[in-house]
Amino acid sequence: MIKTKAYAALTEVTAHTPNALVVYDFERREPGAHDIVIKIHYCGICHSDIHKVRNEWASWSPTTYPIVPGHEIVGVVERIGLDVKKFKVGDLAGVGCMVNTCRTCGNCAANEEQFCEQGVTFTYNSPDPHGPGIMTYGGYSDRIVVNEDFGLHVPSNLDLAAVAPLLCAGITTYSPLKRWLKKGQRVGILGLGGLGHMAIKLAKAMGGEVTLFTTSSKKYAEGLRLGADHVVIATDPTARMAQANQFHLLIDTISGDHDINAYLGLLKLDGVMVMLGLPEKDLALKVARLAAPRRILTASLIGGILETQEMLDFCAVHNIVSDIELIAIQDVNIAYERVLKHDVKYRFVIDMSTLV
Repeated sequence: MIKTKAYAALTEVTAHTPNALVVYDFERREPGAHDIVIKIHYCGICHSDIHKVRNEWASWSPTTYPIVPGHEIVGVVERIGLDVKKFKVGDLAGVGCMVNTCRTCGNCAANEEQFCEQGVTFTYNSPDPHGPGIMTYGGYSDRIVVNEDFGLHVPSNLDLAAVAPLLCAGITTYSPLKRWLKKGQRVGILGLGGLGHMAIKLAKAMGGEVTLFTTSSKKYAEGLRLGADHVVIATDPTARMAQANQFHLLIDTISGDHDINAYLGLLKLDGVMVMLGLPEKDLALKVARLAAPRRILTASLIGGILETQEMLDFCAVHNIVSDIELIAIQDVNIAYERVLKHDVKYRFVIDMSTLV
């Protein structure tokens, strides 16, 4: 077994639990014939890490403690199994949100493993098929062992720390943009945060005419800096309504409660609105907003492994990475609180060399 050091939440956590994440030692399995061992250099902090640590998705995805979060993982391959063909020692490698699926169902066969009909083994807090009663542990740790089929090749021309959030925020925004956006079309990005800032960069690189909708006038200049062609302050009803029936695509990254009906009115005939945020409460929908003029409301998650690798390669060509703030792992609890206050531009990434 491989001795592993990490940060974990050991028992149930609430919003008022101080220093919820603490040092935690455990053992990972020795690599099997098709496994690679990655020495983790950086791991991003995703808002879903906070939801899981605090068991805020208990109604549909309850947390099992102890939990080692982290699914935005980049590092270097330090060991490989005897039959590994896709990686060699010394390769830059990444791990995203999943580490196993059934491989045989229709969705897996179609390279849509994220929708595996038998259930996805997520990178952390998921039952591990390698042993009964074992849960997967994520990237707030010094190493991870993963089947080569779920490893990703990280481009060498990009800043490694800033690549980490691409493994979740990057693919979450890339996948619906690839599916729905055609070059030259108008695309609106709702919200400027971890997902929103990636959506602007990717949509612009794909040839879209990009408009940011934000409720904060302070983010006007930021939207333009990130590549948006236009910025609309969404709290100004006159400015918002001036955009009615103008958009082929809307990417909604807002995770809090908001009025989606006001935004649906921005779509053209057969326009598409894709929900990426996961609000805790269900949003009210006025069906008439969809009926005329025939609009589409849908949602999206991450992509499959093939699409995630495609996203990384696309980002390498267009020199796209996340805007990050690099922190020591000892500051992870402070970072969680700052995420909840929207006090980060735009993703925290943990320097795992600080885990000592």
